Amino acid sequence: MRIAKAIVEGRWNKARVLQYRLTNSFHAKLLAVKRVTSNKGKKTPGVDGILWMGAGAKWRATFSLLRRGYKPQPLRRIYIPKKNGKKRPLSIPTVYS
Repeated sequence: MRIAKAIVEGRWNKARVLQYRLTNSFHAKLLAVKRVTSNKGKKTPGVDGILWMGAGAKWRATFSLLRRGYKPQPLRRIYIPKKNGKKRPLSIPTVYS
């Protein structure tokens, strides 16, 4: 919210500082893991088969989130058959590389 407000006001340096704080904050990483593990699909593993269940797994996941050296994986593309015989693409993200 504060980042968006700073951008609207044209305070680019303030927005940059807030973005840096957000990406390097340990609490932001904790919040990210909490949001991923408490949503509707929390019991559904990704393509990689990783499922963060339990406090220990969530704690290890928090420490595995690194800012430097992160290279996102390409989404896995699968095709789901439709009723009319055609196939529709579906992209599935993964948790770990």
